[in-house]
Amino acid sequence: MSSTEDRLFALHAEVCKAMANPIRLKVLSTLQHGEQSVEAMVKSLKLRKANLSQHLAVLRQRGIVATRREGLHIYYRCANPKMLKACAILREVLLEQLAEGGRLINPVNRGRK
Repeated sequence: MSSTEDRLFALHAEVCKAMANPIRLKVLSTLQHGEQSVEAMVKSLKLRKANLSQHLAVLRQRGIVATRREGLHIYYRCANPKMLKACAILREVLLEQLAEGGRLINPVNRGRK
């Protein structure tokens, strides 16, 4: 494998790590409807502002979301619509697996036979 491929796999893993949190996935889901202010997301996601800000910072560091400031308000949007498509495709796969007999592993039962 080339160093470019290795770097690409490393970047891919970093983005997946950033996305490996249900709250961050909910944030992206909220942003599929368009740009949102932090205040609007606090209300719709029912999170404390400090908690939401931490999750938004992770997404911003990985380039998953972008910001715009207007006065005292900060607005977030998905930086690349393809990220929303990727999440939607993965969600479809998971729903198909559930429909095929619940092949998804319940985290509570993981490791039990």
